[in-house]
Amino acid sequence: MTESSSLRLPVAENQARFRELVSQALAHAQTLGASDAVAEVAESCGRSVTVRNQNLDTVEQHRDRGLSITVYAGQRLGSASTSDFSSEALRETVEAAWHIARHTAQDEASGLPDTDLLAQGTPDLELHHPWDVDTQEATELALQAEQAAKDVSSQITNSEGASLDTQESHFVLGNTRGFMGGYPSTRHSIMVAPIAGEDAGMQRDYWYAAQRRWQDLPDPAQVGRYAAERALARLSARRVPTGRFPVLFEAPLALGLLGALVQATSGGALYRQASFLLDSRGSAVTASHVNVIEDPFIKHAMGSSAFDAEGVATHARDVVRDGVLQNYFLSTYTGRKLGLPTTGNAGGSHNLTLSSTLTDPSDNLDAMLRKMGTGLLVTELIGQGVNYVTGDYSRGAFGYWVENGQISYPVEEITIAGNMADMLKQIVAVGADVITRGTKSSGSILIERMAVAGQ
Repeated sequence: MTESSSLRLPVAENQARFRELVSQALAHAQTLGASDAVAEVAESCGRSVTVRNQNLDTVEQHRDRGLSITVYAGQRLGSASTSDFSSEALRETVEAAWHIARHTAQDEASGLPDTDLLAQGTPDLELHHPWDVDTQEATELALQAEQAAKDVSSQITNSEGASLDTQESHFVLGNTRGFMGGYPSTRHSIMVAPIAGEDAGMQRDYWYAAQRRWQDLPDPAQVGRYAAERALARLSARRVPTGRFPVLFEAPLALGLLGALVQATSGGALYRQASFLLDSRGSAVTASHVNVIEDPFIKHAMGSSAFDAEGVATHARDVVRDGVLQNYFLSTYTGRKLGLPTTGNAGGSHNLTLSSTLTDPSDNLDAMLRKMGTGLLVTELIGQGVNYVTGDYSRGAFGYWVENGQISYPVEEITIAGNMADMLKQIVAVGADVITRGTKSSGSILIERMAVAGQ
């Protein structure tokens, strides 16, 4: 068996076996007296190769599998898991979960989703694209990326490394209400983190790309060159005066603003009264030109799935329309806590895209800088400075001072602050420079004004 094939999963064969295991676990739970049960079997494998300063640094390989089951005794539940798929281990795992369930407190919101909400069938969203790349080839690709970064300038004096990762996984989920579904998927990525030096000053930046299909990854040298350009642009950074200025979030950071909106409108935060957007459904939460849609059915996308982590069917939907919040992000449990139906978001969001009706196709980053005029372009955020109860936002930042629509110089050792509720409503423009990371997509986002603490 070759090295590359040794990490490939026998998906077709194991999917059939996993369905048998799920069925056996559920049947045994019912034999014990469980009122309901849900079981999942999953398996994954992967390889990660990292190089540093043109030398092989680390090679990591993993292969994991496991079975987990949750059983219900009315509205009491217990969970257990195992990596041993033998009949004896399977029975012991189910019995352990059943034992826990009989000794836990009742929770009126617990229980499986209603049967009519469960997905029927699993369409092929083309999420599975294995890559037969062995360690030697992966190393060569990572070396190409790092060397391309070094070749950009003699000021690229060091490197935190370049890496190539490839992952393959699959699962089967089933419950006692008739749902059984699963599918394989892959994720491949390449990353470069060069260091630029100038006299006593050093600056580091990075860039990466991740795709379901390895064929969709950019050329490693392209990733390396762009990472180097970003590191070089940071040299001679200084501080800016304290004041209130327009702030443009580069597209990768704009995704964090979308993530904050998701967090604040998720069931867990809402039923715990730990969100600055309590009771906000049907209310304006962003500027009126902003829309957020969720589409679980985009082929090859990271957030695609016909059902959520509970087997509930997913649906394409408006989350924000013309600035007004249309829907929360709810699981069965959090929905019941709020007296609302699940939205099919157990396990998270599915392919969210933030856009603006004001965006022109020509609104690249340069155009967004011209729209801002004078202000701060933010390209890196430091620390976790978001209070989701109050919405208060305060983050360390790195970026570039912009005057008359042109970048003047890099800035560091600054803090930007505001309130998320105000920031979302003060979105002036969204760029056409859309980037997708994980389950979210957005262009750069221009905020009308924020506090900037510098000198």
